Amino acid sequence: MRYPSKSALLFIAAGALSTGASAHMGTDLHSHGSFMTGLLHPLGGLDHLLAMLAVGVWSAVSARRAGPALLWGPLAFANMLVLGALLGLRGMGGAVVEPMVAASVLALGLLVLTRQGMNAAASMVLVGGFAVFHGLAHGAELAATGDAVAPVAGMFVTTIALHLSGVALGWSLRAANVWATRATGAAVATSGLALLMQLA
Repeated sequence: MRYPSKSALLFIAAGALSTGASAHMGTDLHSHGSFMTGLLHPLGGLDHLLAMLAVGVWSAVSARRAGPALLWGPLAFANMLVLGALLGLRGMGGAVVEPMVAASVLALGLLVLTRQGMNAAASMVLVGGFAVFHGLAHGAELAATGDAVAPVAGMFVTTIALHLSGVALGWSLRAANVWATRATGAAVATSGLALLMQLA
């Protein structure tokens, strides 16, 4: 029997930590608008961090083969995240944003758990829809910085990096065994459920 890789165990541990963590830790660090502010912003909340990694993992574990299709979901998420952030900077959003962010973590965890595949269009619509709510949350938090372009650009770069890290992790999970994938997905889904319960 093959055991989960070290990278998978680290991902599972991050998911477990998020069950007791605030959705947006460290947002007090982002007191002014800059590229670095945006670069660090997705790392300030484990809900965002897990969702972005999970998009990459799901893209890898559900793919039939390696190729450009692995990046369709991540690219849709990153671009719709930017759109959501720009809308959030303008004050759009509301009470539904945080529950939808938490729900996206739960849903993405379940997709990883089941390795449920979708065609390119459906996966892009799904993760793109989730990304809008993540972007709205980021935009609302960045609104006080006074500078829209630089933080959003930095956030885009980190989002792509997290997606690519997720794809690499997902590919290593494919090479391990199905239980490594299921354990990873279960950890993320449990984190999303915990976040939803905190908001209830």
